[in-house]
Amino acid sequence: MTTTKRFTSFREFYPYYLSEHQNVTCRRLHFIGSTLVLTLLILSLFTGQLRLLWLLPVAGYGFAWLGHFKFEHNKPATFRYPLYSLMGDWVMYKDILLGRIKF
Repeated sequence: MTTTKRFTSFREFYPYYLSEHQNVTCRRLHFIGSTLVLTLLILSLFTGQLRLLWLLPVAGYGFAWLGHFKFEHNKPATFRYPLYSLMGDWVMYKDILLGRIKF
């Protein structure tokens, strides 16, 4: 789905975000990347190895973008809606954990 619409709220954006994540492999890669981000963040904070923090965007965006380019065949929403897209990643992560979105 390609859109030129400017979203005025996250509530308005999230259905669009989900429409850009219909492929189950893409969603799984997002989930893996987000889980790695959380793991790296916790690990770096508890061990004091803050040099691991540079891996956060690599893990998060790397898996997500692989999902979009290889499986979903679209451009990540991050390029047009960076803040809403980041919020969408974590809301989708929560929705997957709660079983609201197929994993």
